[in-house]
Amino acid sequence: MNLHLRRLFGSASMLVGLTLRSTVRHVKVKLTPTARREVALQQARIATASDVKEQFANARGLMTKLAQMAGYLDAGVEPELRGALASFQRDAPTMEFSLAERSILAEIPDFYRLVKEIDPTPRASASIGQVHWARLRNGEEVAVKVQFPDAADLIGADLANAGLVTAALKLLFPSMATGEMAKELVVRLGEELDYRNEALRTQTFADYYRGHPRIVVPRTYPGLSSSHVLTTEYLRGRSFDEVLADTQEVRDVYGEVLFRFVFRSLYRLRLFNGDPHPGNYVFLEGGRIGFLDFGFTKEFTPSEIATFEAMIESMVLEGDPVRFTKVVHEAGLITVGDLDPEAVADFFRDYYDIVLEDRRLRVTSAYASGLLHHTFDHSHPVAKYLNVPRSFVVLQRINLGLYALLGYLEATVNWRAVASEIWPFVAAPPSTLIGEEERRWQQAVGHTGEHRNTDG
Repeated sequence: MNLHLRRLFGSASMLVGLTLRSTVRHVKVKLTPTARREVALQQARIATASDVKEQFANARGLMTKLAQMAGYLDAGVEPELRGALASFQRDAPTMEFSLAERSILAEIPDFYRLVKEIDPTPRASASIGQVHWARLRNGEEVAVKVQFPDAADLIGADLANAGLVTAALKLLFPSMATGEMAKELVVRLGEELDYRNEALRTQTFADYYRGHPRIVVPRTYPGLSSSHVLTTEYLRGRSFDEVLADTQEVRDVYGEVLFRFVFRSLYRLRLFNGDPHPGNYVFLEGGRIGFLDFGFTKEFTPSEIATFEAMIESMVLEGDPVRFTKVVHEAGLITVGDLDPEAVADFFRDYYDIVLEDRRLRVTSAYASGLLHHTFDHSHPVAKYLNVPRSFVVLQRINLGLYALLGYLEATVNWRAVASEIWPFVAAPPSTLIGEEERRWQQAVGHTGEHRNTDG
């Protein structure tokens, strides 16, 4: 049996086993007398969490990505299961340094001519590679990301079976329709295999945000990068979990910076870093955030951005459900154009809640989870007419990923005012201290009023 088949059957067997055991446990809970049902439910949850942790312990590639997504995206996931997945993220499988070093030298033979030392113990592990700290001979600290040698084969087997991806997501998000999420994940994993693309994207973001008072993107080292090795500036800072212990004032600042980065990149650069995972941020002193991992970066066309802007104008600025319905129908989000505009606006309004009013508003985990469940809820009367074009699958990740992080931070900001600064069709004056800093940065680097408005 070849590698692809072994990988396919192994993953499928794992998922079938997990699903069957979880189903049996929940059936037993339902058959338990009412007086003991709560205890039985808690025991079932703990058993499932332990089962998932054990089965995922040696998984890489797709399984790693799924665990990372489920571990942060939905605060409504059972706490025991989320804890098991969080533990998996911290202790994800790695390869021996001798194997990593062999991969590095195969593609960059003169690696040690420039590198003085490298820590053999990985500082982080991702779905298809791991990161090592190193020091150059000129004293600079760098992060060296090395792809697992078998990553292409491991992921190739998973990507060949979209049904497997859907089944895995269904296990982690049992109440949701997961087909479109699976398709987007398949595409993104395939694109992440060539680190040369990531190097170019990382440098694009680094060039644009150079000198920004709050947003830091590490520069790349082309001479120490290749298709399976990526070397970037090493950023020292705190993790997302550590920041959660900060005061609300500090968390609000970080929440605003995250929001500004996502929507400034989208509306001013037409680019989106498609992996809003807490492990991809380093929280620096002075309310700054270092943004890492640009393996999947979506570039939107001017027409796609124009559609997003028209949706905001009609929903938020004008409150016009008739125009909004026309826009989303032309965009392919709904399949028929004669639906009740009020019903259509009611379905989509959830995605605009935090910018509908000009006031400070706290984003909670309950709101973020509710938005996630709403996205995959088929009970709404408009739901059967919904379609999700590819660009909107990525846009959903912007909403769901960012709002999940803001919910954990419980960030409280006047999101409407901040968004109005960033939206090119509003371009409002600064509304916060960070906004003032950003305005001065824009003037200094010549970004004032920029809006990439041509294809290419």
